[in-house]
Amino acid sequence: MLCQHCRVGTFQRDEALRAMATTSYDLVVIGAGMTGAGVALDAASRGLKVALIDSGDVACGTSSKSSKMVHGGLRYLQQREFRLVYENLRERQRLLANAPFLVRPLPFLVPLFGKNGVASKALVKGYGTALRLYDVSGGWRIGQRHKRISREDALRYLPTLNAERLVAGFLYYDARGDDARVALALAKTAALRYDVDVATYVRATNIAAEGGRVSAVRCRNELSGETVTLATNLVVNATGVWADDVFTMAEHRTSERITPAKGVHLSVANDRLPATVAAVLAVPGDRRSIFVVPFEEAPYTYIGTTDTTYAGPLDEPFTTPDDVAYLLAAVNAWTSSNLTPADVVGLWAGLRPLLAPLDGKRVNERTADLSRRHQVTDSHVGVLHITGGKWTTYRQMAEDTVDALRPYVPKLKNARTKSLRLHGVSTWRPTNALESHLYQRFGSDTAAILAMIANDPTTSAPLIEGLPYVAAEFLYSVRQEMTTSLIDLLTRRTRAHLINARATYDAALTVANVVARDMGWDGAEVDRQVGSYRALVEREFGAAGLSL
Repeated sequence: MLCQHCRVGTFQRDEALRAMATTSYDLVVIGAGMTGAGVALDAASRGLKVALIDSGDVACGTSSKSSKMVHGGLRYLQQREFRLVYENLRERQRLLANAPFLVRPLPFLVPLFGKNGVASKALVKGYGTALRLYDVSGGWRIGQRHKRISREDALRYLPTLNAERLVAGFLYYDARGDDARVALALAKTAALRYDVDVATYVRATNIAAEGGRVSAVRCRNELSGETVTLATNLVVNATGVWADDVFTMAEHRTSERITPAKGVHLSVANDRLPATVAAVLAVPGDRRSIFVVPFEEAPYTYIGTTDTTYAGPLDEPFTTPDDVAYLLAAVNAWTSSNLTPADVVGLWAGLRPLLAPLDGKRVNERTADLSRRHQVTDSHVGVLHITGGKWTTYRQMAEDTVDALRPYVPKLKNARTKSLRLHGVSTWRPTNALESHLYQRFGSDTAAILAMIANDPTTSAPLIEGLPYVAAEFLYSVRQEMTTSLIDLLTRRTRAHLINARATYDAALTVANVVARDMGWDGAEVDRQVGSYRALVEREFGAAGLSL
C-alpha cells in the first residue's frame, strides 16, 4: 500500500527553512497554489534544484476556493474558445490518470424547461449541438458521451426541479476534485520525490539582481519575523491575483496586468437541495449559468458561482448579501426548494487571476467574458511570470512556464509531468466506508492513518457533527502535511469550513484540543487558535448578511 516511489526529500517546514539558508537554487517559485506547486514539480522533475515558497499556506488563495470541478468549460464553446476547451479536456484526462484518488468523474445534468410539456426546439438543438461538440473536443475520453434523458430521470437526479416546467434533460460527463488537496499533493510530490524545499508562510519582499540577472530572493518568515535570503539563478512568479506585486518587485515599476474576478459559492443541506449529480442552471436575466453540485464528503450541496469584478483586499475577499441573493434566486427560479439565507451553512469567495484586456479597455461587471487563457512573460533578468489560466490546466501552465526557462537553461530536459503520478497513487483500494473516505483524500497515505486508528481506536471518532472527518486524519495532517494553524486544518486540510461552517464553528475547540499536544499548543494558544478561526467565520457570515 505504500507509495512505490522513493522518498528523497521531506515535507517539513522547519527542515526546508534550514536548507534554504545554505542552498543555492536553480529556481525559486513564489506562490504555492496549484500553478506554483505545478511549476515546482515540473522543474524539479527535469533536474533543477527548486525552492517553493508562499506567504501563506499551500493553496491558501484561489487554489482552495474554486468550484472544485475539473472540466472543459461548456460555456467556453459559446465564446468560440475551442482550443481552450480542447486543452481543458485533455488536461482533465491527465488529472484523472495522475491523481485518481483525488479527481473523479462526475455527471452533469442540463435540465430542459418549457411550456405545456414542450421545450423550445432552438434551445434543445443549441444544447445538443454544444454537447456533441464538447464530446468531439475530448469529452468522450472520460468513457461516456452525452445523452438525452427523460423528465422522470432528471427529477431522480435533482428532485426539486420545477416539475411543471421540466420537459427533459441532457446528461454529460466531466470531473470533480478537491482543489486544495490536489495542490497539496503536487507540493508533497515535489518535496518527497524530487527534493524540492517547500516552506509556507514565507513572504518574498524583494528580488535582488547582480549584473542584470537574478541573484537572490529576500524573504520574511511570517511566523517568526526573521529574514531569509534564497540564493537563486531564476524566479517564477506564480502568485495569481498577487502577481502584480511581484511584477513591481522585479521590474521596479507599477503593474496592473491582473483583473481579479470574484467567484462565490454557498453550501446548503442536501435535504434542502437534494442532488446526486451536478446540474447546470441558467441565471434568469443574465447570460450566465450556475452549478449545483453535491459534496462527496457529506450530505450537503453547494451552489456557484458568481463572476464579477473585484476591487477590495486580495487577502480576504468576502461574500456579500447581493452575492447570496443572486445565487439563491437562480436556484429558486428552477426548483421548488425555496432557499433562503437561513439555509446557508457554508460559503467561500475566491478571486480568479484573469488577464487584464490588452487594449486597455475598462472591465465591466461581466468578467465571465474575459479569457481564461494563461500567459508566460519574461522580465529578462531571470524572472518569469505565469498569469491567467484555470486550475484544470495547471499542468500545461507549469510546462509552458518551465519551457520558457530554456534561454537561461539551454540543456533543460523535456517535460515529464504528462504521465507523472502524484504522491498517494497506488494500486490499493478501500474496502469499507472509513477507508473510502480516507482514500479519497489521502490515497496511499491512508495506511498511516489506519495504523494510527489501530493503535488508538478512539481516533476513529468524527469530531464535527454531520461531517466524516475523524481525529486520526487531523492528527496526520498536523504531523505530515505542514499544518501551522487551526485555520489550515479546518479550511484546507479538510473542507469542514466550506461544507458547514456553523457546525465547524461549534466543534473548533474539540479539534484544537485533539491536536494541541502535537502542535505544541498550551491552553492559551488553543484559545487563540479557536478565537482566530471563529473570528474568520464571524467575518465571513457577517459580510454576507448571515447570522450564525
